Amino acid sequence: MKFNQAAVMTLGFGLFALTSCAGGSNQATTEASPAAPVESSPLASAPAPEAPAMAKADTHGGQGGQVIESGPYHLEFVPGAEASGTHLDFFLQKGDSHEPIPDAKVTAQVQLPDGTEQSLDMSYDASGKHYTVLLPSTAAGEYKVAVLSDIGGEKVNGRFTFTK
Repeated sequence: MKFNQAAVMTLGFGLFALTSCAGGSNQATTEASPAAPVESSPLASAPAPEAPAMAKADTHGGQGGQVIESGPYHLEFVPGAEASGTHLDFFLQKGDSHEPIPDAKVTAQVQLPDGTEQSLDMSYDASGKHYTVLLPSTAAGEYKVAVLSDIGGEKVNGRFTFTK
């Protein structure tokens, strides 16, 4: 009887420890889908795939934008209002020292407040060490942005939102 009680107590404690470690959520204004290729529209209203345990979303970054830490990668998204639209800046970095990755192929897929979508190729700004593009929309409302990055064949994607 003592053996059964000890086994039940040990298993119960182990399950409690496992569930308490998995209680966090990566969804605030950002979502991570670091290595999953996008098959159709990444902005569709279907639920986002579960992020790996190592991915972490927060709003603390070197540029003051929305941040996703995914494995060895640091993704930071910073929208900036302009008269003719919104300037989208995307910092794609690697390692603890946040070394910029200048040779990736980066695309921003944006869902406008009216539900229409635009795909914008982002170019690398060597002086600012980030990717950038102008979103030519001045509509008020919530924008959903999926930034799709291809780093030498490795897919690193991030989902962000902003309101204008």
